[in-house]
Amino acid sequence: MKKRYSTYIPIIFLLVDLLIINLSLYLIKDKEYLNSLFLIYINAFWCISSLVTQFYKIYRHYNYFKLLSSLTTHFLVFILGFFTFFTIFREGDVVNNQTKVLVTIISSITIAKLLSFYALKSYRRIGNNYRKVIILGADNSTKKLVEIFTTKKELGYQFLGSFSNREHQQELGYLVGDLKSYENFVLNENIDEIYCSLTELKSKQIKKVKKFANQYNRTVKLIPNSNELYSKSVSTEYYDDGMLILNVKKLPFELLENRIIKRIFDLIFSLVICIFLVSWLYPVLWILIKLESRGPAIFKQEREGFNGKEFVCYKFRSMRINSEANEIHATKNDSRVTKIGAFIRKTSLDEIPQFFNVLLGDMSVVGPRPHMNLHSRKFDKEVSNYMKRKSVKPGITGLAQISGYRGEIKTQSDIVNRVRLDVFYIENWSLGLDIKIIIKTILNIFKGEDKAY
Repeated sequence: MKKRYSTYIPIIFLLVDLLIINLSLYLIKDKEYLNSLFLIYINAFWCISSLVTQFYKIYRHYNYFKLLSSLTTHFLVFILGFFTFFTIFREGDVVNNQTKVLVTIISSITIAKLLSFYALKSYRRIGNNYRKVIILGADNSTKKLVEIFTTKKELGYQFLGSFSNREHQQELGYLVGDLKSYENFVLNENIDEIYCSLTELKSKQIKKVKKFANQYNRTVKLIPNSNELYSKSVSTEYYDDGMLILNVKKLPFELLENRIIKRIFDLIFSLVICIFLVSWLYPVLWILIKLESRGPAIFKQEREGFNGKEFVCYKFRSMRINSEANEIHATKNDSRVTKIGAFIRKTSLDEIPQFFNVLLGDMSVVGPRPHMNLHSRKFDKEVSNYMKRKSVKPGITGLAQISGYRGEIKTQSDIVNRVRLDVFYIENWSLGLDIKIIIKTILNIFKGEDKAY
């Protein structure tokens, strides 16, 4: 599947807008607006409000009317935040050039937004930044969608054909094959989006398509019929000429704002832990480990992380130096485990250095636990959905760990249940869920766990 550069477009637009805001304030040359407090506030407020209003979510089917509507909504929030600053920090004083500042910023960004929107449409019209699409099913709605794809080049879609089991469809010049043959076509042609006709495909077939798409990171969209009842799992989109499409909602971590929220939480939580816990506990454990056995106090091990990328995972060393450390999990009454090692494993204190992994960006506080590379490659082949765990950063703790699936993997059901819980976490993530998992982890440390050895 080709790399999607569209992911970077909102980030580029955000950086350009921040540049325009700061340049506008500089050109006005009013010291009231060039003090550091105001600059930090206005830049931070623009970023936060853009997440709330989803200002940088510009879909391919957007037209100029939808763009202006998005601009109006965001500017109303921005104006409110602009005046709030002076209400809080200047006790309601009227500051010079407020109207001039707002007009300059709003007009500059509006012009830049319209020009960039036009440039992006033009860029797609000549065949760049496109998404490869196919349609499953053949009816009047799919014919209308095919017409949109083939005539509205500025939308940035490359239509490669449809698949249908219906009879008398061979006269369609764009029919590629039946519904059994689409999977190989999707993989061979690097298809990005699969559109499914709800008139032709049954619910069981739709579920199969969704499962296939999730496995290979493809997007599924549904073409409804007039009797279709919409559910919470889909959102509506209107393409050209009022063509209604049901968009299968993305998983939580596919949304940029969720990734930002989780990263900010990870940084804040890890810094608090490092300052108030690690700062004094680290040297104490370091001394105790060094006194009991020879070797480094910190155990370093390469493990698979986000998207399968390897990273060095840090732990306090809990075993004597041995040749099997990278191959065999600790077992009950393991002779390799030292006395202080048994204590820090029981209390999970051996994981504390991984907060440095979080600060470095290799791990998250909560997520699927990273396995040894040897075991990870084995599970890739043997366990369904195991690869999905790698779509997020590994965690210091996770839903599987607080549910009793931690430590040694004795049977196939142990790893299957662990993966099942990890996938559930990925598909149902929320900041509240992370906090619940952290609280349960802390309670388990004080309560003690049978498998913590």
